[in-house]
Amino acid sequence: MANFLTSSIGKKFIQSVSGAFLIMFLLLHGTINFFSVLDSLQGQFGKVAPDAFPYTHGDGWFQLGCDFMSSPFIKVMVPILALGFVIHILYGVWLTADNYIRRGGLKRYEVPSKAKNDSWSAKNMAILGILILGLLGFHLTHFWAKMQLQEFLGAEAQNPYMLLVATFRNPWVVACYIIWFVALFLHLEHGFWSMFQTIGWNNKKWLPRLRWIGRIVAALIVLLFVATAVNAFIEGNFETASSQYTEPLISLLG
Repeated sequence: MANFLTSSIGKKFIQSVSGAFLIMFLLLHGTINFFSVLDSLQGQFGKVAPDAFPYTHGDGWFQLGCDFMSSPFIKVMVPILALGFVIHILYGVWLTADNYIRRGGLKRYEVPSKAKNDSWSAKNMAILGILILGLLGFHLTHFWAKMQLQEFLGAEAQNPYMLLVATFRNPWVVACYIIWFVALFLHLEHGFWSMFQTIGWNNKKWLPRLRWIGRIVAALIVLLFVATAVNAFIEGNFETASSQYTEPLISLLG
Protein backbone atom coordinates (compact mmCIF):
# COMPACT_ATOMS: atom_id res chain seq x y z
CA MET A 1 0.00 0.00 0.00
CA ALA A 2 2.79 2.40 0.90
CA ASN A 3 4.51 1.66 -2.42
CA PHE A 4 1.28 2.45 -4.28
CA LEU A 5 0.82 5.80 -2.52
CA THR A 6 4.37 6.86 -3.37
CA SER A 7 4.31 5.58 -6.96
CA SER A 8 3.53 7.89 -9.87
CA ILE A 9 0.16 6.20 -10.48
CA GLY A 10 -0.67 6.23 -6.76
CA LYS A 11 0.09 9.94 -6.41
CA LYS A 12 -2.06 10.73 -9.46
CA PHE A 13 -4.86 8.56 -8.07
CA ILE A 14 -4.86 10.37 -4.70
CA GLN A 15 -4.74 13.70 -6.53
CA SER A 16 -7.72 12.64 -8.65
CA VAL A 17 -9.85 11.43 -5.72
CA SER A 18 -9.22 14.57 -3.67
CA GLY A 19 -9.88 16.70 -6.77
CA ALA A 20 -13.22 14.97 -7.43
CA PHE A 21 -14.29 15.65 -3.85
CA LEU A 22 -13.37 19.32 -4.17
CA ILE A 23 -15.22 19.67 -7.48
CA MET A 24 -18.42 18.39 -5.85
CA PHE A 25 -17.98 20.86 -2.99
CA LEU A 26 -17.41 23.75 -5.40
CA LEU A 27 -20.62 22.87 -7.25
CA LEU A 28 -22.57 22.85 -3.97
CA HIS A 29 -20.95 26.02 -2.66
CA GLY A 30 -21.33 27.86 -5.97
CA THR A 31 -25.02 26.91 -6.17
CA ILE A 32 -25.70 28.25 -2.67
CA ASN A 33 -23.84 31.48 -3.48
CA PHE A 34 -25.93 31.83 -6.64
CA PHE A 35 -29.04 31.90 -4.45
CA SER A 36 -28.10 35.54 -3.74
CA VAL A 37 -28.57 36.27 -7.45
CA LEU A 38 -31.99 34.60 -7.36
CA ASP A 39 -32.84 36.77 -4.35
CA SER A 40 -31.98 39.89 -6.35
CA LEU A 41 -34.12 38.76 -9.28
CA GLN A 42 -37.03 38.33 -6.86
CA GLY A 43 -36.37 41.57 -5.00
CA GLN A 44 -35.41 39.72 -1.82
CA PHE A 45 -31.68 40.45 -1.59
CA GLY A 46 -30.78 41.07 2.05
CA LYS A 47 -34.00 39.55 3.36
CA VAL A 48 -33.27 38.07 6.79
CA ALA A 49 -35.91 37.17 9.36
CA PRO A 50 -35.68 39.09 12.68
CA ASP A 51 -35.31 35.88 14.70
CA ALA A 52 -32.05 33.94 15.05
CA PHE A 53 -33.50 30.55 14.10
CA PRO A 54 -32.33 28.75 10.96
CA TYR A 55 -34.62 27.96 8.02
CA THR A 56 -37.10 30.71 8.90
CA HIS A 57 -39.84 31.51 6.39
CA GLY A 58 -38.82 35.17 6.30
CA ASP A 59 -35.28 34.46 5.12
CA GLY A 60 -34.11 34.88 1.55
CA TRP A 61 -32.78 31.97 -0.49
CA PHE A 62 -29.14 32.85 0.21
CA GLN A 63 -29.72 33.05 3.96
CA LEU A 64 -31.40 29.63 3.86
CA GLY A 65 -28.39 28.29 1.95
CA CYS A 66 -26.04 29.73 4.59
CA ASP A 67 -28.15 28.04 7.27
CA PHE A 68 -27.55 24.74 5.49
CA MET A 69 -23.80 25.44 5.32
CA SER A 70 -23.92 25.92 9.10
CA SER A 71 -25.71 22.62 9.71
CA PRO A 72 -24.04 19.89 11.84
CA PHE A 73 -23.43 17.77 8.73
CA ILE A 74 -21.44 20.53 7.02
CA LYS A 75 -19.57 21.32 10.25
CA VAL A 76 -18.43 17.69 10.37
CA MET A 77 -17.41 17.90 6.71
CA VAL A 78 -15.29 21.06 7.18
CA PRO A 79 -12.22 19.30 8.66
CA ILE A 80 -12.57 16.55 6.04
CA LEU A 81 -12.71 19.21 3.33
CA ALA A 82 -9.67 20.96 4.83
CA LEU A 83 -7.79 17.65 4.82
CA GLY A 84 -8.80 17.12 1.19
CA PHE A 85 -7.39 20.54 0.27
CA VAL A 86 -4.13 19.82 2.10
CA ILE A 87 -3.76 16.41 0.44
CA HIS A 88 -4.57 17.86 -3.00
CA ILE A 89 -2.02 20.65 -2.55
CA LEU A 90 0.74 18.42 -1.16
CA TYR A 91 0.32 15.74 -3.81
CA GLY A 92 0.13 18.45 -6.46
CA VAL A 93 3.46 19.87 -5.33
CA TRP A 94 4.92 16.36 -5.14
CA LEU A 95 3.75 15.48 -8.67
CA THR A 96 4.98 18.78 -10.09
CA ALA A 97 8.43 18.36 -8.56
CA ASP A 98 8.58 14.72 -9.67
CA ASN A 99 7.59 15.56 -13.25
CA TYR A 100 10.07 18.44 -13.30
CA ILE A 101 12.92 16.14 -12.29
CA ARG A 102 11.88 13.30 -14.61
CA ARG A 103 11.78 15.68 -17.58
CA GLY A 104 15.32 16.87 -16.98
CA GLY A 105 14.94 19.82 -14.64
CA LEU A 106 16.38 23.01 -16.15
CA LYS A 107 17.49 21.03 -19.21
CA ARG A 108 14.07 19.47 -19.88
CA TYR A 109 13.65 21.39 -23.17
CA GLU A 110 16.89 19.97 -24.58
CA VAL A 111 15.42 16.48 -24.92
CA PRO A 112 12.32 15.28 -26.79
CA SER A 113 9.26 15.11 -24.57
CA LYS A 114 5.58 14.51 -25.06
CA ALA A 115 5.07 17.52 -22.76
CA LYS A 116 5.44 19.83 -25.76
CA ASN A 117 2.09 18.49 -26.98
CA ASP A 118 0.35 19.19 -23.67
CA SER A 119 -2.05 22.09 -23.29
CA TRP A 120 -1.00 25.33 -21.61
CA SER A 121 -3.08 24.32 -18.58
CA ALA A 122 -1.31 20.98 -18.30
CA LYS A 123 2.11 22.65 -18.43
CA ASN A 124 1.24 25.32 -15.89
CA MET A 125 -0.88 23.52 -13.29
CA ALA A 126 1.54 24.65 -10.58
CA ILE A 127 1.13 28.33 -11.51
CA LEU A 128 -2.64 27.93 -11.66
CA GLY A 129 -2.53 26.20 -8.28
CA ILE A 130 -0.67 29.16 -6.73
CA LEU A 131 -3.31 31.58 -8.07
CA ILE A 132 -6.06 29.36 -6.68
CA LEU A 133 -4.34 29.36 -3.29
CA GLY A 134 -4.66 33.14 -3.37
CA LEU A 135 -8.38 32.74 -4.01
CA LEU A 136 -8.65 30.26 -1.15
CA GLY A 137 -6.89 32.66 1.22
CA PHE A 138 -9.21 35.47 0.13
CA HIS A 139 -12.28 33.32 0.75
CA LEU A 140 -11.10 32.12 4.15
CA THR A 141 -10.33 35.62 5.44
CA HIS A 142 -13.34 37.42 3.95
CA PHE A 143 -16.11 34.85 4.36
CA TRP A 144 -15.30 31.67 6.27
CA ALA A 145 -13.57 33.50 9.15
CA LYS A 146 -16.55 35.82 9.55
CA MET A 147 -19.27 33.17 9.26
CA GLN A 148 -18.54 29.50 9.94
CA LEU A 149 -15.53 30.18 12.15
CA GLN A 150 -17.59 32.56 14.30
CA GLU A 151 -20.23 29.89 14.77
CA PHE A 152 -17.58 27.33 15.70
CA LEU A 153 -16.37 29.78 18.35
CA GLY A 154 -19.89 30.29 19.67
CA ALA A 155 -20.17 33.86 18.34
CA GLU A 156 -22.80 35.29 16.03
CA ALA A 157 -22.01 35.06 12.32
CA GLN A 158 -22.15 38.25 10.28
CA ASN A 159 -24.97 38.94 7.84
CA PRO A 160 -24.07 37.01 4.64
CA TYR A 161 -25.67 39.58 2.33
CA MET A 162 -23.70 42.40 3.91
CA LEU A 163 -20.49 40.41 3.66
CA LEU A 164 -21.08 39.96 -0.06
CA VAL A 165 -21.76 43.65 -0.58
CA ALA A 166 -18.89 44.82 1.63
CA THR A 167 -16.46 42.57 -0.25
CA PHE A 168 -17.55 43.03 -3.85
CA ARG A 169 -18.67 46.66 -3.97
CA ASN A 170 -15.04 47.45 -4.92
CA PRO A 171 -14.57 46.93 -8.71
CA TRP A 172 -10.90 45.99 -8.27
CA VAL A 173 -11.86 43.15 -5.96
CA VAL A 174 -14.37 41.89 -8.53
CA ALA A 175 -11.74 42.13 -11.29
CA CYS A 176 -9.20 40.13 -9.25
CA TYR A 177 -11.90 37.63 -8.34
CA ILE A 178 -12.70 37.05 -12.03
CA ILE A 179 -8.99 36.58 -12.84
CA TRP A 180 -8.73 34.05 -10.00
CA PHE A 181 -11.68 32.14 -11.36
CA VAL A 182 -10.26 32.12 -14.88
CA ALA A 183 -7.27 30.34 -13.32
CA LEU A 184 -9.68 27.97 -11.56
CA PHE A 185 -11.44 27.25 -14.86
CA LEU A 186 -8.17 26.32 -16.55
CA HIS A 187 -7.17 24.17 -13.56
CA LEU A 188 -10.52 22.36 -13.42
CA GLU A 189 -10.86 21.99 -17.17
CA HIS A 190 -7.60 20.06 -17.34
CA GLY A 191 -7.96 18.33 -13.98
CA PHE A 192 -11.43 16.94 -14.73
CA TRP A 193 -10.55 14.82 -17.75
CA SER A 194 -7.11 14.04 -16.33
CA MET A 195 -8.86 12.62 -13.26
CA PHE A 196 -10.76 10.11 -15.42
CA GLN A 197 -7.68 9.37 -17.50
CA THR A 198 -5.90 8.33 -14.31
CA ILE A 199 -8.53 5.66 -13.58
CA GLY A 200 -8.37 4.30 -17.13
CA TRP A 201 -11.03 6.21 -19.08
CA ASN A 202 -8.55 7.38 -21.69
CA ASN A 203 -9.66 5.61 -24.87
CA LYS A 204 -10.27 7.54 -28.08
CA LYS A 205 -14.05 7.34 -27.66
CA TRP A 206 -14.33 8.73 -24.14
CA LEU A 207 -11.42 11.15 -23.84
CA PRO A 208 -12.86 13.81 -26.20
CA ARG A 209 -16.20 13.58 -24.40
CA LEU A 210 -14.56 13.95 -21.01
CA ARG A 211 -12.68 17.01 -22.21
CA TRP A 212 -15.95 18.68 -23.17
CA ILE A 213 -17.70 17.60 -19.97
CA GLY A 214 -14.76 19.03 -18.03
CA ARG A 215 -15.10 22.37 -19.83
CA ILE A 216 -18.83 22.47 -19.08
CA VAL A 217 -18.41 21.59 -15.39
CA ALA A 218 -15.56 24.10 -14.97
CA ALA A 219 -17.52 26.82 -16.78
CA LEU A 220 -20.60 26.15 -14.62
CA ILE A 221 -18.63 26.47 -11.39
CA VAL A 222 -16.93 29.67 -12.53
CA LEU A 223 -20.18 31.24 -13.76
CA LEU A 224 -21.93 30.53 -10.45
CA PHE A 225 -19.21 32.28 -8.43
CA VAL A 226 -18.60 35.15 -10.86
CA ALA A 227 -22.34 35.86 -11.18
CA THR A 228 -22.49 36.07 -7.37
CA ALA A 229 -19.64 38.60 -7.26
CA VAL A 230 -21.01 40.76 -10.09
CA ASN A 231 -24.48 40.73 -8.57
CA ALA A 232 -23.08 41.79 -5.17
CA PHE A 233 -21.18 44.61 -6.92
CA ILE A 234 -24.43 45.82 -8.50
CA GLU A 235 -26.28 45.55 -5.19
CA GLY A 236 -23.54 47.42 -3.35
CA ASN A 237 -23.19 50.28 -5.81
CA PHE A 238 -26.63 50.68 -7.38
CA GLU A 239 -29.15 48.99 -5.11
CA THR A 240 -28.07 48.25 -1.52
CA ALA A 241 -26.08 51.46 -1.06
CA SER A 242 -29.29 53.50 -1.36
CA SER A 243 -31.53 51.15 0.60
CA GLN A 244 -32.28 50.21 4.18
CA TYR A 245 -28.98 48.25 4.31
CA THR A 246 -26.71 51.32 4.07
CA GLU A 247 -26.21 51.71 7.82
CA PRO A 248 -25.22 48.08 8.60
CA LEU A 249 -23.00 48.10 5.50
CA ILE A 250 -21.11 51.17 6.71
CA SER A 251 -20.76 49.54 10.13
CA LEU A 252 -19.38 46.35 8.58
CA LEU A 253 -16.90 48.26 6.40
CA GLY A 254 -15.88 50.54 9.27
